Amino acid sequence: MTSKFYITTPIYYVNSTPHLGHAYTTIFADAMRRYHQLTGKETYLLTGTDEHGDKIAKKAASLNMTPKEMVDKNSEVFRNLAPKLASTNDDFIRTTDERHIKVVQALLQKVYDKGDIYFAEYEGKYCFGCERFLGDDELVDGKCPDHKTEPETIKEGNYFFKMSKYWDELRQKIEDNPRWVQPDNFRNEVIGLLKQGAQDLCISRPKERLTWGIELPFDNKFVTYVWFDALINYISALGCPDGELYQKFGGEMSHLIAKDILKPHCVYWPTMLLSMELPLPKEIAIHGYWLMDSGKMSKSHGNVVDPFEYIEKYGIDLLRFYLLRTMRFGRDSVFSHDEFLTTVNAELVNNIFNLYSRLVGMCRKNTDLKIPAYGPQGEKEQELKHAFSSLKRELEDICLSFQSDRYIERIVQASGAINKYLDESKPWSLAKDPTKKEEMGTILRLSLEAVRQVFVWLSPVIPNLSQKVLAELGADGKDLYAQLDSWEILENEQALPEKITAVPRLME
Repeated sequence: MTSKFYITTPIYYVNSTPHLGHAYTTIFADAMRRYHQLTGKETYLLTGTDEHGDKIAKKAASLNMTPKEMVDKNSEVFRNLAPKLASTNDDFIRTTDERHIKVVQALLQKVYDKGDIYFAEYEGKYCFGCERFLGDDELVDGKCPDHKTEPETIKEGNYFFKMSKYWDELRQKIEDNPRWVQPDNFRNEVIGLLKQGAQDLCISRPKERLTWGIELPFDNKFVTYVWFDALINYISALGCPDGELYQKFGGEMSHLIAKDILKPHCVYWPTMLLSMELPLPKEIAIHGYWLMDSGKMSKSHGNVVDPFEYIEKYGIDLLRFYLLRTMRFGRDSVFSHDEFLTTVNAELVNNIFNLYSRLVGMCRKNTDLKIPAYGPQGEKEQELKHAFSSLKRELEDICLSFQSDRYIERIVQASGAINKYLDESKPWSLAKDPTKKEEMGTILRLSLEAVRQVFVWLSPVIPNLSQKVLAELGADGKDLYAQLDSWEILENEQALPEKITAVPRLME
């Protein structure tokens, strides 16, 4: 297994401000990065903004702004979103960055010199919302299914990328590697697209129609199609082809995207890389939509949840917990405020944090707020250890499949196992008998060690709260993952704080 992990979010389109869908993708990518970092891998997380194309130019004109003025303003909002989401991204790429433009033009020239780009007249149905030509098979009642508008018929001369040349190679790649596109429902969708027949890709827009884009290096009368430009961000940010970061992470790309950009990432991008003779992504993970009662959460539809409001009211960790726990990866999920309250209260407050508070309370009452030493261990102790022994491997398999909901579910179940152990062992009853002091100490110590493991596992999900609890236990060192194999990390007689981290029950 590789010792490196490079994950990317999509670069977000800056024709408007962020909504919950953007927040979810960034949070998910960050949680995956934190998990792999926890396991000892060298990691890199990239996010950024997509700033060229028809929609940007039209939106800017409607605001009486230049495209550059608008993208500068909106890109900064997205840049500021990342730290508010507790994202640990290493870089923030903009497609208007000079470093990006240089790489795009160099690679375009390489593909052109190879003979994989040609000029032709073309007539097709163009959706300005999607910024691409749509086939009749993609339309629903003659309209774009995403934007609910009829595409405009456009006839013009443009440059085309010989995507069809790499069609069969890509199809074989996907069929031979079941995990390359995840989950299976989207892998099957990509295979279905490839079975429809090889296509070439229009990769230019004439300047007489659009000037806001990266100029083609071989014809200054055209700018680059926004997707041929935008997708290259994943390698331009690393300094492709000679940069040190690209040499280290260029072959380790894991892309996290929403399902509406499946075709550009799973068809356009790999065929582009094949032509460029560059490594393909290791995997492409695709999540569904966040829905409201009125349908897909979308800026254009006007039905969005503002993540900033939830962060301000409840804190980022609780929002992260809910989003990662609720959405089944690869499926759509309905955002519900009532469900947010119910999920956080039931699993995080009543189960996990109540358990932590309960244990510290017993130590406060019976050990003067000190971590007790082990006494004799029996069958119940071995059962609890066994319940945790397979968790490391199980959670690793779950993370490799990007199933954050199952990841959290298993941690909640592990916390439940500690509660069960306490209920069956009844340390509060043993405290009444002076001869049972060592037995009581064993129960409290083992439970605290198990709680430590729970918060280590939760650290990719709720990083701020987990770090606070681990610090209170004296277990916030650098070798957290290696320490998961040990039940003797906490120090005997170490003092616990009088006031501990708590998550109060959320009220309406």
